[in-house]
Formats: sequence, structure tokens, C-alpha cells
Amino acid sequence: MAKIDFNDDGAVVIIGSGAGGGTLANELCQKGIKVVCLEAGARQSQASFINDEWKSFSQLAWLDPRTTSGSWRVAKDFSGLPAWICKTVGGSTTHWAGASLRFQEHEFRTRTVYGDVKGANLMDWPITLKDMEPWYDKAEFKMGVTRTNGIPGLPGNNNFKVMHAGAKKLGYKKVHTGNMAINSQPRDGRSSCIQLGFCFQGCKSGAKWSTLYTEIPKAEATGNLDLRPESHVTRIEHDAKGKVNAVVYRDKDGKEQRQKARIVCVAGNSIETPRLLLLSASNMFKDGLANSSGQVGRNYMRHMTGSVYAMFKDPVHMYRGTTMAGIIQDEAGHNTKRGFVGGYEMETLSLGLPFMAAFLNPGDWGSDFAEYMENYTHLAGMWLVGEDMPRETNRITLNDKVKDKWGNAAPNVHFDDHENDIKMREHAFKQGQEVYAAAGAIKSFKTPPYPSTHNLGTARMGKSAKTSVVNAYGQSHDISNLFVSDGSQFTTGAAENPTLTIVALAIRQADHIAKLMKERAI
Repeated sequence: MAKIDFNDDGAVVIIGSGAGGGTLANELCQKGIKVVCLEAGARQSQASFINDEWKSFSQLAWLDPRTTSGSWRVAKDFSGLPAWICKTVGGSTTHWAGASLRFQEHEFRTRTVYGDVKGANLMDWPITLKDMEPWYDKAEFKMGVTRTNGIPGLPGNNNFKVMHAGAKKLGYKKVHTGNMAINSQPRDGRSSCIQLGFCFQGCKSGAKWSTLYTEIPKAEATGNLDLRPESHVTRIEHDAKGKVNAVVYRDKDGKEQRQKARIVCVAGNSIETPRLLLLSASNMFKDGLANSSGQVGRNYMRHMTGSVYAMFKDPVHMYRGTTMAGIIQDEAGHNTKRGFVGGYEMETLSLGLPFMAAFLNPGDWGSDFAEYMENYTHLAGMWLVGEDMPRETNRITLNDKVKDKWGNAAPNVHFDDHENDIKMREHAFKQGQEVYAAAGAIKSFKTPPYPSTHNLGTARMGKSAKTSVVNAYGQSHDISNLFVSDGSQFTTGAAENPTLTIVALAIRQADHIAKLMKERAI
């Protein structure tokens, strides 16, 4: 691993090591570019991961102070935990389920296709599916996504078999064990999935793709990566011309450090990325970095979510096997006859007992709750995930009344469901319950949204500097050597799980940065 001097102003500094940051780091290092990667969390490993829900949550989750506002249910149930993301090397790729789906063509053109949706801030992406296809190809090969590149799908566990049986009886056609970045056969020096069932707690077998043990070790092997865990960035600095030139952070001992930079790429997830840009306000950039449009922090999306759990006469043991290897895609298209724009996926999901108790119906622990918990082994479950509407009022702001341990304002996450989100969720609940009824369920339960793992928007890409934060390559309209490299770039959310698109954009961004560096344009 490289050791880059604090005063070396020729390196690319990447903030965050997850799907965006970790991938970008490796791609740049493979091109011979020196990279400093600053990660707020500690470095874990397959050996140190814990197959215990609560202990693992404490080990991996981002638990720094956060506040919430708005009418969304999460603000009531989990006011201090609006998102279930990770603070660790590898970011939320340690925790994610592995679902890797391409966006559909129309999802890059929602303003054109959906029209003017009242109360939504829809805007077409500055790129199309055709533009993204070669990068999706590269991402799928890198991640080993099943049902691509000749890689077979994963086996279906009982949770999938129940969902499959009900879906087929309802006439659904697109039902399978998913496009998953989990090895169904040994690949890339990693074993195949052994169906442990603790996908959210870090994959101890290494079958699930994570930048922790794929991209980052490969980058380190080049001799170009200086990875610094437990390095919490507090602000980004700039020179008199307005170009970013350094990153200030607290190291593992709490000491303030300053790393000079040629280029800065922010990949801290869609809450921490806008927070950092806002915290970096200066006399030149009074509203925060990259924020001449006023859009930094705005258009926060978390996907339309919810879950359905159903009880059966016979045991299902939904927790055995891959957590999310099962999907119904028939509702993912755009069909306004259902009463809303956009679409949603239905994906198998099982939660361990601790999280089932926490998330099933927070605050309402009556006889119905007790019956479901007592029949845990007889439950089947699915997660509903769909395109939510971007809204300027759904946003990340700084809460000066609540500080983190470094004295910086905590992020406040404000969210109100759009009418379209609510209609979509009700339709998804209905269809999910019908799937299980067709499979012979005794009863089923609609679970409200959990703290989100899909955090999107807040530094959206677009053609105009007046209405967006970055361009089609994640490059700030305002500051040419400042990039956003995570899901914050997303213009709209689409129905699909976002990680594949984040990785594809990171590979594409790396090529663009390398080209600009070679041309001495930045």
C-alpha cells in the first residue's frame, strides 16, 4: 500500500470507500493514478464479521447523530436513524443484499415520459440507457452478477419458492432468483455462496461482492492507494481561484489532519455527501461547495419501500439461504392504469428475530405482533422497492442544535411522501398480499418502511448548472476538480436497487477523470 505525503498535491482524494468510492479508487489506481481514500469507519474483514444481528449492527452501522423531520413514518419510529447504512471500509457494500439491476430506458427520461407530475421535481438524466450500457457491462463483469456473462442464477430457498408459487398463480412472468452480485460458483478468487443467511451482516464467505475485499485490495496491490480508515472528513478546502485543494479530517486518534489534493471525489452516501459540501461553506462559497444552483441536499430520495410478511401452516424457515435472492419484476414497468407513474420490484427478504421485532410494526406490540413473532419459522417475507418522486422540499440540511463529536452540525433528513409514492405503496402492498394468498397463506401483514438503505439524490446530475449540482460525469458545475461519486448524483431513483448503477457510474467517472488529468484540464 502506498504512503502519500500530506503535502503531496498531485493525488486524487476520495472520501468514502463504498460502491462509488471503493470502485473509483481501484479504477484510478489501475490507471497509475495516486489515490488517498479517506474512510470514516474501521476496517473489518471476513474473519471479523459477526453473524449476530445486533452485534453486527453496532460493528458496521453509521450511528453518528442524525435528526429527522417531515411526515414520513420513519421520523416517528426511528427519529435518530433515518438510514441503515455503514461506517466501515467497504461502506454499505458490506451490508447490502447484492441485488444488481439495470435501470430501464424510460427511467433516464422521467420528465419526458411521465410529464409534469404535480409536487415532483422530475428532470431527465443527462445520459441515457444506451450511454450506460457499456458501463453496465463492465460493472456486471466486475461484480460477477448472476444471469450475466454466462453466470448461473443462485438456488432458490424456501422464501423464494413460496413467493414463486404465488406469483405464478397470479400470472406473473418475470420471477426468478435475481441478478445478484453473489457468486453462484467460485469466481475472482472468491467462493460460491454457502447460503449462511447473514447477508446484511457482512459476508463471511466472501461470495457477495464488496469493495472491502475486491476493489480495495486490488487497488492496494498496484502500490497507488493510500487507504486511511477511521478518518472522518470535516471539510473540503479550496484556493483563491475556487479550486478545491485540500481535505481536512480527524484521524483515529482524533487529531486534525490536512491532506492536499489535485482532485477531490466525495462518496459519502446521499446524507453525508451533501452534509460535507454544506459544512465546507466559505466566504467564496457562502451556501456550501458546488451549490450555486441551491440544489445541494435537495431532491432526497429513499425509494418507495414497505414489506409484506405472511404466515403459513407449515414451516418456511425464510431465514435460511440468501436474504434477497428472489424477485418479481412484472410491476417494474411504467403503467399509469395502476394510478401512478413509475414501477416497483418485489424482492424476497427475511429479517432476523431482533430486527423483525424492531421493524414489524414499531410502537404497536399487541397480540397481532406476538402471533407473528411466535410463528417466526412459519413466515415468508418480501420487500417492496419502487421509484419515489424527487421533491425539492425533501432534503438534507445542517442542524446546528445537534453536533457530532467533532462539534460539526448533524444532518437533518426531511422527507414527506409524494402522493405517487403512497399510491404505489398501496398497490404494492395489495399485490404482495395477493401473492401470498395465492400461495396459501393463513394471513399476511403490511410492514411500514424501515430506515432506508437506498439513499439517492441530494447532488443530482443534469445539463444545467442552474438546476443541478454535477454534470453527466459527476463533475461539479461550479468547481471543475470536485466530483460526486455516489448515489447522490442520481437525478431520479428508478425502481431498481441502485448499487449496480453507482458502480457503473464510478467506472465511467474514472475514465473521465483520467482523461482530464492526462490533458491537464484539471
